[in-house]
Amino acid sequence: MSWAPHTVVTDELIDPAPLAALAALFDDWLEAPAPGDELPPLWHWAALGRWASSSELSIDGHPFRGSFLPPVELPRRMFAGGRVEFVRPLRVGDVTRRTSRVDEVTEKNGRSGRLVLVTVTTVLHDTADRPAVIERQDLIYRDAAVASGQPAEPTELTPAGPPLRKSGDGWTFHTDPTLLMRFSAATANAHRIHYDWPYATRVEGYPGLVVHGPLMSLAVAQTRRLSDGSPISAIEHRNGVPLFCGQDAEVVVDESTRTLVGADGRPRTTVTFATG
Repeated sequence: MSWAPHTVVTDELIDPAPLAALAALFDDWLEAPAPGDELPPLWHWAALGRWASSSELSIDGHPFRGSFLPPVELPRRMFAGGRVEFVRPLRVGDVTRRTSRVDEVTEKNGRSGRLVLVTVTTVLHDTADRPAVIERQDLIYRDAAVASGQPAEPTELTPAGPPLRKSGDGWTFHTDPTLLMRFSAATANAHRIHYDWPYATRVEGYPGLVVHGPLMSLAVAQTRRLSDGSPISAIEHRNGVPLFCGQDAEVVVDESTRTLVGADGRPRTTVTFATG
């Protein structure tokens, strides 16, 4: 089908309800953002989540491609990272104008086969219609893998409790299927790899439920909110190899960068903060 990038402009409520859901998920000592409060960094992923109509959903739970996003045929979709610049504050309960556009579509052949990189730019405006948040998201589409090994059934996983726990100078990060389901609900994300174990393992070939890239980035950013309340002007986040449900990870702090590292020593998400 023919497709061309186009700009989508919508006026969106910075909704306090999913923010309360996200705060309950983290279950730390920080209060849920209330109407009038400044929106914490990256929490717009929850505040502005919008469910697609059921008739618009494809087999993976995402809306059919070929409307806003290009009609890429590769089945696996991954949130690879991006950059978010915080120019002006947004406040809970306000209405923001959101403009989004696909800026680049690039096809490559990597070590794991063919892949397509898609770059999306979104600008959120404050109530005076000035740019407040400027975000670039990088999406990767690739072929499914062949399922191998015997992944742990979700019913075998012990409830994780609060996902973030202080550990020395750093933090540990824990997940369970309920946490992934609650994050999907808080961010209006119907992607089946995060909650549908048979689909994730038998169709897309993962060894288990996949922890959301945005959840990992938000968790890392949350550790900074818990330890350092200084203003942030930008966040660069990059996702590496996937983290699977039930696999513990550690947040390693190194000056302006915090990295979520799996038990195998491989980085899952790296988040760099700019201040001033």
